[in-house]
Amino acid sequence: MRIDSHQHFWIYDAVKDAWINEEMSSIRRNFLPNDIAGTLRTHGIAGVVAVQADQSAQETQFLLDLASMYALIKGIVGWVDLQSTTLEEQLQAYRKQPKIKGFRHIVEAESDADFLMRPAVQQGMRLLTQYGYSYDLLIRPRHYASTLACVAAHPEQRFNLNHIAKPAIKSKAYAEWAEFIAQLSAYPNVYCKLSGLATEADWHQWKLDDFADYVLHVIACFGKKRIMFGSDWPVCLVAASYAESMQIVADKLGGFSAEEMDDFWGGNAVRFYNLH
Repeated sequence: MRIDSHQHFWIYDAVKDAWINEEMSSIRRNFLPNDIAGTLRTHGIAGVVAVQADQSAQETQFLLDLASMYALIKGIVGWVDLQSTTLEEQLQAYRKQPKIKGFRHIVEAESDADFLMRPAVQQGMRLLTQYGYSYDLLIRPRHYASTLACVAAHPEQRFNLNHIAKPAIKSKAYAEWAEFIAQLSAYPNVYCKLSGLATEADWHQWKLDDFADYVLHVIACFGKKRIMFGSDWPVCLVAASYAESMQIVADKLGGFSAEEMDDFWGGNAVRFYNLH
């Protein structure tokens, strides 16, 4: 089963979605499953993981409502406040919603470089582990050290690095990112999504070769059992079509066997998120 491990859906709201700036005006509109269903069929993709784009309980419920209407949504990465004093009660309630596979916080927007190591966040992470939920990591370079410390502190927690940690591909920044990937991948409980790459490159002039060093380094570090495809649709559309987002990674998989290709395009995501 082919899976897109990273998609977003929203009913556009200028206040809630203020992160969609003027440069990204092409995605200042609604994006719902019917808008992508035909494209998914064209590329043989049987289902998607819907990932939160807003930090609210309402966002998680919105994704649950969509999943109840659209069978293509196989799993949800919702949002929950890891620092909440009622977190355990919330996780108990979410147990009744099997489509929820994990949670994500937009750590990249946190100016606190040590956000992930806050005591309340650490306690929240322990509860995620206890309740069997995964955690998606969305970070920037200032969070590298605390991300490594967090992962080291929670060896039983399943983590999934989003967008290969968003390296500055446009400016060809590499060394610091590459060292971080090498260190993070040493933890066997961490997976990595090859997703959201075009938006880190020159939106209007990127070439397939721009991504080669980054993609190949991720494959070399994480291996072929802990990586997965994600489009980051519709955010990807500011820089690349859906087909182009696939091609950015597809042409770097020359050494993959048929079984390894199946794992990359779906099997690894199915296992990580326990999709059905």
